[in-house]
Amino acid sequence: MMVCIVGRFLVGEEHRSTAVAKPNVLLICVDDLKPALGCYGDVKAKSPNIDRLAASGMLFRNAYCNQAVCAPSRNSLLSGFRPQSLGIYDLATNLRRAKREIVTLPQYFKQSGYRAESLGKIFHVGHGNVNDEVSWSVPSWNGKVIEYVLPQSGAASGLTREEALFANDRSVPIEKLPKGAATEAAEVADEAYSDGRLADRAIARLQYAAENPNEPFFIAVGFAKPHLPFCAPKKYWDLYDPEKFELAVLKVPPMGAPDYAPTKWGELRQYRGVPERGALDEQLQRQLIHGYYASMSFMDAQVGKVLDALERNGLKEKTIVVLWGDHGWHFGDHGMWSKHSNYEQATRIPLIISVPGVGAGEMSEAMIESVDVYPTLAELAGLDAPGGLDGISHRDVIEKSRTQIRQYVSHVFPRGERLGRAIRTERYRLVQWKRAGDADQNAEWELYDYQADPLETRNLYSSASRDLLEELKSLLAEQDEALPQIRR
Repeated sequence: MMVCIVGRFLVGEEHRSTAVAKPNVLLICVDDLKPALGCYGDVKAKSPNIDRLAASGMLFRNAYCNQAVCAPSRNSLLSGFRPQSLGIYDLATNLRRAKREIVTLPQYFKQSGYRAESLGKIFHVGHGNVNDEVSWSVPSWNGKVIEYVLPQSGAASGLTREEALFANDRSVPIEKLPKGAATEAAEVADEAYSDGRLADRAIARLQYAAENPNEPFFIAVGFAKPHLPFCAPKKYWDLYDPEKFELAVLKVPPMGAPDYAPTKWGELRQYRGVPERGALDEQLQRQLIHGYYASMSFMDAQVGKVLDALERNGLKEKTIVVLWGDHGWHFGDHGMWSKHSNYEQATRIPLIISVPGVGAGEMSEAMIESVDVYPTLAELAGLDAPGGLDGISHRDVIEKSRTQIRQYVSHVFPRGERLGRAIRTERYRLVQWKRAGDADQNAEWELYDYQADPLETRNLYSSASRDLLEELKSLLAEQDEALPQIRR
């Protein structure tokens, strides 16, 4: 049987007359999701639905975010520009403060004849930031990132600290509000929590799409879990035995790292029962890891409902599906929790791209960044990738005409006025710490060798060979200098 490519899909000769020139796109974004998934080799993880998606497409083993915190990471995905290019490293500053005329990923598809829809957390809404409504064809449906169903978990009245931050409610100073529980296991249905209701909304949108086949869709679905607090129906907690979780072996920062490089994990300390300073006891560590995995499995079940609806409505063979985690999460390694660092556990992410007719069950070692998703999706849909982006299309990797596009990936994290600008090759990570615009001789450096030292126990910069440092610094110099922080 002869085949041709239409809208980047492989289409049989007998189906050519009915081929869809504009394939649909389903973009699934997951908050705080590290590669703690069965398809990434985590034997503890119960993630059958994401594993199923991976079996239908390409899993990128070496995918990295551009900054390990929500808003800047999502800006990179949705704009195709790194935080260093935008000058936005915080949660509060809106994307259009940097580039008012930017055409975002969903906006580009909308301009190309797609119905662009947003459900749940896609752009970061909260901490003073707002949605980008011009990106969407219809008003967005916003779920809740912070939500409790048990009265004892939240505030006796009003909002907890984190609820107020995500609701953009500054009517009461945040420090005067109570802390909420870090975990919750309730005997409730999935729909009691926002992600369960989000899945129902997404299913309804897919039903509408099936009834309107002449209107291609770009639907972005943003699940909140496993973001803190780790709240999920009890049945997902029951999937795991907390005593079987292995606690971090390395509980101190890398030897020789600048003292400001590690995160102080202030986010987690905003929750009740977590000490305001110092380490966590073993019981609390197990409770948090248990909660993360339970929340992940809860989210995975919702992803499964959406994938089932895609197939049930006859849309599976017409739709590109992407699953992307915005950044990783520390589980006590280096004595750190949450994200907010340049280290491996915070920066490595899951990325799966499933394109009907273009291979299934593939696993790529290609180095890829969040900024690369924008041009990749455009080209897979048969559109011209916009020029001038930091991102580079990886369509050729997915279609297996190339195995590698990038020699390295790039990311950043700020510490006060210092910016930790990093590159990660297959073997090394080099981090340069300095103020934007300062001379290189004023910088402090970190270097890690993931072949010899996968746990990042020691900063190797001072003992590395001159040739290696010159090679890595020349790669870092290929990147533009980081812009200073834009203030909202």
